[in-house]
Amino acid sequence: MNSNKKAAKIVGVLFILAAVTAVAGLILYNPILKGPDYLIKGSEHANQVILGAIMELILVISAVGTATTMFPILRKYNETIALWHVCFRFLEAIIITVGVISVLSLLTLSREFATAGAPDTASFQTSGILLKAIHDWTFLLGPNFMLGISTMMYSYIFYKSKLLPRFIPILGMTGATLVFCAALLEMFGVIQQVSVWGAILSLPVAANEMVLAIWLIVKGFNESALASLSEKRMSGDMITHQRNMDF
Repeated sequence: MNSNKKAAKIVGVLFILAAVTAVAGLILYNPILKGPDYLIKGSEHANQVILGAIMELILVISAVGTATTMFPILRKYNETIALWHVCFRFLEAIIITVGVISVLSLLTLSREFATAGAPDTASFQTSGILLKAIHDWTFLLGPNFMLGISTMMYSYIFYKSKLLPRFIPILGMTGATLVFCAALLEMFGVIQQVSVWGAILSLPVAANEMVLAIWLIVKGFNESALASLSEKRMSGDMITHQRNMDF
């Protein structure tokens, strides 16, 4: 197996791992993020919440992994956009990590509430609302806003380079645009963050990641496109060398 095929399989596996852990983390957070009695339910389901945090940390690692593994290939076609893709993917990972910290802090608050003899409910509720708001904003800015930008960047390079069938980067650019628009609409309160419209606008980018992952695992990158680039680079190097010799 050559290095390009190996990189393609790694990226595909990481995309699937990111999708699975993202959904799992959100489900496992339910006791502490949903319902009015989250201060009680959080501590009662502490291990479940911690497992959810671990899932999201795996998501963070997967997101960074996809960016850094794709970078050596993407940079051959457009180094600037490839570098921007890595930066925005890292920003997404950082924002998600902040969200994880807010949930774990909320778990600590829930434990303190459970052990307090006569807790000041209003004070605990105020702190809880703030921590939940931090998580909600990180959920919007990371997996929606930043994801839309990074997806557009790698999809554009895939479209121009013909490393993949054109329908995949077209789906990626469409999904990136829609999820970015969803983030903006949610920020201005036009639609709710967790809503039917939010799900509809996010569906194409999720479909793109799954189609891309499966294609990379099964087929890999277009070897003829990679070979064509290598030939162009060799021709360019020979021309440059000849010009230097002439001088």
